[in-house]
Amino acid sequence: MERMVAYCGLICSDCPAFIATKADDLKKAEETAALWKKEYKIDIAANDIWCDGCITLGKKCAHCRVCEIRACGMKRGVNNCGLCEDFACEKLDAFFVNAPGAKKTLGEVRAKK
Repeated sequence: MERMVAYCGLICSDCPAFIATKADDLKKAEETAALWKKEYKIDIAANDIWCDGCITLGKKCAHCRVCEIRACGMKRGVNNCGLCEDFACEKLDAFFVNAPGAKKTLGEVRAKK
């Protein structure tokens, strides 16, 4: 499977929600919900996990449905934020504090532009 880069630079195709969805694996979705509940201190169920990736049509996990970065990228019509003329904005800079690998990924995308 080809690597899918989210608007924010995370790799959708490496996400446990995406993997559970593609495998139609309820057990993996339940494990992911339990992990996210613990890690992120959110109330989330396995039904909130199903996701086909943030940049595609189809199912979206609870996070993708409310993500401000995704909403902005969609509004601007870019495939990910590395292709945006305003890269890197304040939203991304705040996100990169917790996800420095995402910044590197978007930088690579931008360099290929």
